[in-house]
Amino acid sequence: MYSGELEVQAKRKAIAVLQDEINRILNASREMSTLPELLMKKNRPGIKNCLEQISSIEDEVENLRRKITREVADVGGLIMNRENLLNTAYTMDEIAGYITGISFKLASIKPATLKSANLDKDITRLIELVVDEVYKLNEVIRSLNASGGSAIELAQETQGIEREIDIKYRQATIKVLDEVSNTRELLLMKDVIEGIEEMADKCQRVSDSFILLALSL
Repeated sequence: MYSGELEVQAKRKAIAVLQDEINRILNASREMSTLPELLMKKNRPGIKNCLEQISSIEDEVENLRRKITREVADVGGLIMNRENLLNTAYTMDEIAGYITGISFKLASIKPATLKSANLDKDITRLIELVVDEVYKLNEVIRSLNASGGSAIELAQETQGIEREIDIKYRQATIKVLDEVSNTRELLLMKDVIEGIEEMADKCQRVSDSFILLALSL
């Protein structure tokens, strides 16, 4: 077997692990999307279960990141762009960490704060958009083994979602500063909104990495 074929096989094996990783991140982001409604209903058991599920998924993502690190190390110099694979895995690990942090802080906000000026709807919309972005990443990596061109097209679509998140982030930030006077609640709300925006940026970095992977297959 030619070394080029071995490299492609090694890449596909690594991509399969990345796919498992993004699947779990998608599940965690969907769990996060249920939090605003659980908070408004003051469903404490539901909130506790949601946070536990997200924390468990973060551990799974970290284990997968370690797995891909070992596998890339095992093939040594066989994969030309192994740094890109590793950076992608580590960035996806960071996304899982953002989900945990956002969810923890969101769960600490008082329902009355979210209710003021319909801030719960703003937060819900931001989370929905970032879930859409993660879902798009899931589609991208699924298409990598089938069609590099299709993967590149899908990856570029994440840019539109990320731009919309930027707009909603700025609008929500101004609204929070205008409507929330309690310092503790203001800081929590600000951290949640900024966390979502930063998570979206990380998703865009992963999308760019997927494009590089598509071009190398």
